[in-house]
Amino acid sequence: MSQLTVFRGRRVVLPGSVQPAAVHVRGVIEAVVPFDAVPPGVRLIDLPDDAALLPGLVDTHVHINEPGRTEWEGFESATRAAAAGGVTTLVDMPLNCVPATTTAEALAAKRSAAGGRIRVDVGFWGGVVPGNAGALPRLAEAGVAGFKCFLAPSGVDEFPHVGEAELRQVLPILGQLELPLLVHAELPEPIAAAAASLGPGRWSDYRSYLCSRPHAAEEQAIALLVELCRAYGAPTHVVHLSSARALPLVAAARQQALPLTVESCPHYLHFAAEDIPDGATEFKCAPPIRERSNREALWGALGAGTIDLIATDHSPAAPELKGGGDFARAWGGIASLQLGLAVVWTGARARGHSLRDVAEWMSAAPARLAGFGRRKGAIAPGCDADLVVFRPDAELLVVPEALHHRHKLTPYTGTRLLGVVEATYLRGELVYGGGKLVGAPRGVLLERERV
Repeated sequence: MSQLTVFRGRRVVLPGSVQPAAVHVRGVIEAVVPFDAVPPGVRLIDLPDDAALLPGLVDTHVHINEPGRTEWEGFESATRAAAAGGVTTLVDMPLNCVPATTTAEALAAKRSAAGGRIRVDVGFWGGVVPGNAGALPRLAEAGVAGFKCFLAPSGVDEFPHVGEAELRQVLPILGQLELPLLVHAELPEPIAAAAASLGPGRWSDYRSYLCSRPHAAEEQAIALLVELCRAYGAPTHVVHLSSARALPLVAAARQQALPLTVESCPHYLHFAAEDIPDGATEFKCAPPIRERSNREALWGALGAGTIDLIATDHSPAAPELKGGGDFARAWGGIASLQLGLAVVWTGARARGHSLRDVAEWMSAAPARLAGFGRRKGAIAPGCDADLVVFRPDAELLVVPEALHHRHKLTPYTGTRLLGVVEATYLRGELVYGGGKLVGAPRGVLLERERV
């Protein structure tokens, strides 16, 4: 049996509390005991008084893009960034890679590309596209955490969007499999109508792009999902909610005890449309970053529990695809995997939230969504000892040279945030510390837990 390691700190973020504690670890967490309960002869890691011990973050919305578009992002660079940002588990989205993860064979290619090269643990979502309903059971058997689909064009030809007819075909299958369907919830018709009203040509001003992805696209999509969730009872998850106008629909679904969950993203909680300069296409994402009042409504929904979790939707691309100042043509996606914890903590603290809230939104709730809740997302006996030493009062200036993403272009450049990841541990072993990655890749490929 490996040596006992004890992590001891004055601010240990546990399920339901933040308190002094000693965490006994042998790969998994064996016990959480009072601060002074440290046996002799153990390996003791004493946290500085200004540091907190958090559960490793679980980011369930990451586009790694390998194989096929590794020049955008790959397993090596993405998991380096994750470790530096306190993310110890991530779940890879099924698109932007080639082939898309819509068959068991494509999943095998993904797993082969990742093997031996990942610094944190990695799971996978499967994809739902027109015509692949018959492939879903094999993907489930191969261990995907659930399935992702788009209700509007995804931006890549190999992952076409689905409509209501396809949803009615696959939701009974997923209900039987007891796996969630993650949905990019925008309908194409309001988007097409809005774009037509703007006319062709360049959109150098952010306001034009914002108008091209109206609130109605999200509202109508979520109304459809609530109707289908009621009809089929299959677990359904709305990814990257941006429009606060859809929140009453979500709240009503909760009152009816429908199995509907919702995430938002750091960029929707940090930025505001009024502050985005014209031509600054590094801010482009879909759905778009909306107005300041909308941002505050999203924060209110997090506090009320209407929004369940936060995931980054890390979706980088080569700078030539993001640049040029044309919002009509630039790739939509924001690189943020390494920065999510600091971004969310900065906003959360300013609004009176605690580190316990952040741990629920970014560790525990995403772990439950992905089916990893019995081993990830909490500092509790039986969980993997995935831990983050976090200095919540330290200031972080975002500079490109400190980022481990393959491409450094991000709208956060030059931003001053609160919170610095001092060290990241995976199953009790240091993988990032002192500003550097440590040791060889030791991440493992995860499969959804079967009950």
